[in-house]
Amino acid sequence: MSQKYLGLAELSDLAGSESAARKRLTYLFDEGSFTELDPFAVSGTSLSGVVTCYGYVNGEPVYAFSQDSSVKGGAMTKLAADKIAKIFDLAAKTGTPVVGIFDSFGADLEDSFGAMTAYGELLMWSSNLSGVVPMIAVVAGVCSGAAAMLAESADFTVITKDSELYVAPNSGIKDPAANAAKNGTAALVCEDDKSAVEAAAALLMKLPQNNLSPVPVYEFELPADSFGKDAASQVAAVFDDGSITELYAECGCASYTSIASVGGSPVGVVATNKTADKLTADDCSKIARFVRTCDAFALPVITFVDTEGFAANDDTEAAGAVKSMSKLAHAYAEATCIKLAVVTGKAYGSAYIALAGKGANADMTFALADSVIAPMAPAAAVEFLYHDKLQGADDLGAERAKLVSEYESGEASAVAAAQKGCVDMLVSPEGVRDALIGALDILAGKRISRLPKKHSNIQL
Repeated sequence: MSQKYLGLAELSDLAGSESAARKRLTYLFDEGSFTELDPFAVSGTSLSGVVTCYGYVNGEPVYAFSQDSSVKGGAMTKLAADKIAKIFDLAAKTGTPVVGIFDSFGADLEDSFGAMTAYGELLMWSSNLSGVVPMIAVVAGVCSGAAAMLAESADFTVITKDSELYVAPNSGIKDPAANAAKNGTAALVCEDDKSAVEAAAALLMKLPQNNLSPVPVYEFELPADSFGKDAASQVAAVFDDGSITELYAECGCASYTSIASVGGSPVGVVATNKTADKLTADDCSKIARFVRTCDAFALPVITFVDTEGFAANDDTEAAGAVKSMSKLAHAYAEATCIKLAVVTGKAYGSAYIALAGKGANADMTFALADSVIAPMAPAAAVEFLYHDKLQGADDLGAERAKLVSEYESGEASAVAAAQKGCVDMLVSPEGVRDALIGALDILAGKRISRLPKKHSNIQL
């Protein structure tokens, strides 16, 4: 039986029809304009279910696709997958970022085996592009099954508050978007599809075009806030005003991650004092993934260290605390981007080594003069070092507190650390910004060659 072809007028009507998929793309591109690829590709008498295109975001080229839920609920067909694969192929050839807007209930059940094969090919494409060009996923509706895996394969996933992102049906989860934010699946949760797509465009501004392109530089405004004790206030006091985008805010609540700029240069920012809690497994995973993402595109990582270390009790050890710590340390050690650390408070033992240790984990380490750097918590160190002084004390608590204070201001002080070569420079809170700008400038030519291998075997 010969195939029935649609006429030009019919194709033009289909391709020119208004849809949420096309509307969302106008939020992404400059002046709302883009060039659609394969607009006349149809399956039978229906459109393919996905709009693929290219255009410019803040003057830089970007490829994008947007699933059209008005066509079979956005079901993935072989034709739709071929269109998306073409986008991935062009992005690989040209070193151009990709934005995917997801709104689909999954595979087309009328061609289930073809759709499953198509998803496998797209996951392979996404894996091959990972670390080569920035990929951002925007979940603007239902994103289930293999589509959810494809979306989460992106460098950052942005989700709207009313969207759903899951592999298996999640009827037991009352707020899927909030759950995605809490478990670290979503980097940002936005009010609606417009703000989500605009957030994706803003993230692209702070990333290079690909892994071989330089990090962009922009005009900037000086920070207006003063240096405080918590992560948010410290970041606001150091980085360019209006440049800070916190990511994964609801996951790993003791830690803070954001993309910001300092002196107009985008950087990744990590801080360990969002709360007074010790770092958990969620914190370790969150920071490790963020550092690896920054490193993939040579985005410098600046870490503010103020933590007593890793949470460790019977429950965390049973859950694999050592594995979590190793994952974090591995991510920092493996990264070849510029790595700067600022000790702003407490930096004890393995936390100092993993986050600010000289050599593998930090190119330069700065410290505030009143910070405390020690191989273990000062109270524990006093028990080991000065146990004889505690014996027979009239007021054991008072004597222990006195010895801890002496240890913190002496052996564990930032001044002592600087004398022992563990800190490159002591800085004042007001001097942190200038110190970081100077270090970024002098380290701009950093080059590192690793031993030949397929990939490292980081704990996951």
